[in-house]
Order: sequence, then C-alpha cells, then structure tokens
Amino acid sequence: MLPVAPEHPARRTPAPSSPAATATGKANRGRDTRPERLLRSELHRRGLRFRVHQRPVANIRATVDIVFRSARTLVFVDGCFWHSCPQHGNLPKANRDWWAAKLDANVARDRANDAAFRARGWTVIRVWEHEPTEAAADRIVRCLESAGPMTGESE
Repeated sequence: MLPVAPEHPARRTPAPSSPAATATGKANRGRDTRPERLLRSELHRRGLRFRVHQRPVANIRATVDIVFRSARTLVFVDGCFWHSCPQHGNLPKANRDWWAAKLDANVARDRANDAAFRARGWTVIRVWEHEPTEAAADRIVRCLESAGPMTGESE
C-alpha cells in the first residue's frame, strides 16, 4: 500500500456549518453570474465585441470574464463576498478563521494576477458586482477609448 500524504490543514475545507450553507455554496456560480451577464449585455448593446471566459496569457492561471484582445484590456467582475469588497464584503460566523485566510488569499491572488497582466502590457479593469451596470460600462468604454482604435475581436 502506498503511503498517503497528510492533508495540509490550511487547504482542508471545513465541513459546512448547516444544510443551508451547503445549498448556498452549491448555488454560487463561478461564471455567467447575473452582474456579468448584465454588463456583457450593456457592452454589446453599445456595439462592443469581446471574448468571454478566456485565459489571454498562457502562463497566468486566471480566467478573465471579459477580454478585449485588440485593446489588450481585461475586465473582471468581482463578487463582493469572494473578493472582499470593502463596502459589502463580510466573513461568515462559522469557520471564521478559515474563511478569513481563504478570502485574503483570493485578494492576494487577484493583486498578483493584476500585476502579472500589467507587466505583459494588459490593462486590467475590476468591476464590483454592486457597481451599477451603466456606470461600469461607461468606465470600460472610457478606458477602451483611451487605448486607441480597436479592430474586430475575431482574432
């Protein structure tokens, strides 16, 4: 029999605190969230074309929500809970220490990915899920306009 490596305690997910917590966790989507879909619809309505759920740089382990390849602009739509929004982020009461470490690691990974993309010449835009769709779209359009003319996103 092969020896089994001990589990790393920092990585072991604690047991759900209740059936409701299990249901909430299963209901959370990793992609195509409502704020994401609304923003994509608004950008499309404004005539912008883009790619969705792409990994634009092979050696950066990050899937980007909206990619404008020709403008080298990336848009992440961040959930307030998972990315520790300063306005709406909160910690669950159960397993508080584990969640604090998990969410801190998410934020650190976000900052590291932002820096890695910027180092490779990409502009990174982060939109909070609570941000009004029109305001987020306005911010993205302003950024794209400052990036210069875009070609079609079919490449």
